[in-house]
Amino acid sequence: MSALKDRLREKIEVHRPRTRRLIKEYGDVKVGEVTIAQAMNGMRGVKGLTTDISYLDPFEGIRFRGKTIPQTMEALPKPEGKDYPYVEGFWFFLLTGDIPTQEEAEEVVKDFQKRRQLPQYVIDLLRNMPGGTHPMAMFSAALLSMQQESKFAQYYGSGKFSKMDCWEYMYEDATDILSRIPSIAAYIYRMRFKSDMIIEPDYSLDMGGNFAHQMGIDVPYDDVARMYFIIHSDHESGNVSAHTTHLVASALSDAYYSLSAGLNGLAGPLHGLANQEVLSWVQGVKNKMGGKVPSKEEMKKFVWDTLNSGNVIPGYGHAVLRKTDPRYASQREFCLKHMPNDELFKFVDILYQVVPDILKEHGKAKNPWPNVDAQSGVIQWFYGLREYDFYTVMFGVGRAIGVLANITWDRALGYAIERPKSLTTDMLEKIAGIK
Repeated sequence: MSALKDRLREKIEVHRPRTRRLIKEYGDVKVGEVTIAQAMNGMRGVKGLTTDISYLDPFEGIRFRGKTIPQTMEALPKPEGKDYPYVEGFWFFLLTGDIPTQEEAEEVVKDFQKRRQLPQYVIDLLRNMPGGTHPMAMFSAALLSMQQESKFAQYYGSGKFSKMDCWEYMYEDATDILSRIPSIAAYIYRMRFKSDMIIEPDYSLDMGGNFAHQMGIDVPYDDVARMYFIIHSDHESGNVSAHTTHLVASALSDAYYSLSAGLNGLAGPLHGLANQEVLSWVQGVKNKMGGKVPSKEEMKKFVWDTLNSGNVIPGYGHAVLRKTDPRYASQREFCLKHMPNDELFKFVDILYQVVPDILKEHGKAKNPWPNVDAQSGVIQWFYGLREYDFYTVMFGVGRAIGVLANITWDRALGYAIERPKSLTTDMLEKIAGIK
């Protein structure tokens, strides 16, 4: 039995009475009211989900288990000589809320290494898919093909299923998936974009290091991977990929079915494509300016011209945040250290210097600050990942960490199947007093 699983078991036993008490003794207490606009506009802002994994603070950004991104990056154990933490240690932290010791993090690294080997049928499936298949479709299909190995599904079919201990099997599935999907992503990249020149896994490396190795990209891209996977891991439960994963898992579907569905939601252009769209826009700005890095005054004029023509500045603004996205700040710190003279980063940097004040003066943006997407694509481009279609796959690897931690806890706390009530348009019109 792993130390992580034992620690998680202790946390679950302490947490279960809290959940039962809230439902049994305080179940009728109202936590909010729903407006017609919320009911018809995607339930935006409706308080209807529970998660202890992360919370989006309007002023501090995403908090993982109560810690801000800078606090998380500082507290978690790191590989020797590296600037960013073990992703495996972050997985320990998301599951338990405890910062692992160096030894505990490295134990999880070893567990992931033991589980890393991909079944040959996954590689065969990927290689036999049509040449024009989108990398996200390949990613989702590869994950779904492994459902036959689900320990949760096998346990459910054993006739001995218990809601009290089924979390253990969800945990096993989640850990199997997380140990393998970076390799799946790298296989997809090398098959599609590098003439099928596959690089086999290195079983001595951690998750971030092995991903960089299989992608064929030198250091410090291993730290890029660690940072990227952590900052994209979780964003509360209401975004499409997290909510979809939770929704499907609430039917007691296993982690393979649930995460595959969540990835399909992430593939939607309104969810997972923003980083590549921002990158394309920044490259367009560079082209319009003849490749020359503009002065602040020149960039101010360009931004004002863009806004006055009715267009937006991609990568700026956020539905909840009211300050610079700490995920952006983490990436900016990396860029200033490792790629300060990169031309695209210089464009991103000068935009950061001028856009917030202009958006404040413009007055239409609730949040004038940059979000995570304003910079992430530029980093990938710098390290040679020029294939836009692959960016969402990397997003999916990171997002899997958060959503799998969530559905492990969903099963531990016995959350019910999700089944909200719907109303007809006629009903809403009557409520509104429309005759």
